[in-house]
Amino acid sequence: MISPELLRRFPFFNFMDDKQLKAVAMIAEEKTYTNEDVVANNTPASKLFFLVEGTASYYYVVTTEHDPYYKQDYFISDFNPGEIFGISALIEPFVFTASVRAEKTCRLIEIDATALRALCEVDTRLNCGLMRAVAKAAMERLQHTRVQLIAAKA
Repeated sequence: MISPELLRRFPFFNFMDDKQLKAVAMIAEEKTYTNEDVVANNTPASKLFFLVEGTASYYYVVTTEHDPYYKQDYFISDFNPGEIFGISALIEPFVFTASVRAEKTCRLIEIDATALRALCEVDTRLNCGLMRAVAKAAMERLQHTRVQLIAAKA
């Protein structure tokens, strides 16, 4: 459990009322990561992450069924404080599709995905607000990826 005041500091959580903030804070923990994987590709999306402090790098991981030893990580971007990641925790089939690594010491808020989805089942306003915020984050990432693609082709 974390303090609802920690969540209140970040614009991502602005749509939540006091009751919703408390409910989310009850299923969240603050963690510190140092130079290790935070989210792993093709694993169950059991947590939703929110970066409080530090920098985490976002990678797309390519593997092939023809060579079980082949694995290539492609850097996409960095996450900065105030950004959410692990949004696959709220999108079926609830499996992470990329990897995120702490590049330096990072403070994160980890929100239990199963408990969060259960809260959303009973609170449609929370569900709608989260889906809007997650869609906004996904669209920002898509736009960033488009810019990178255009720059690579130029």
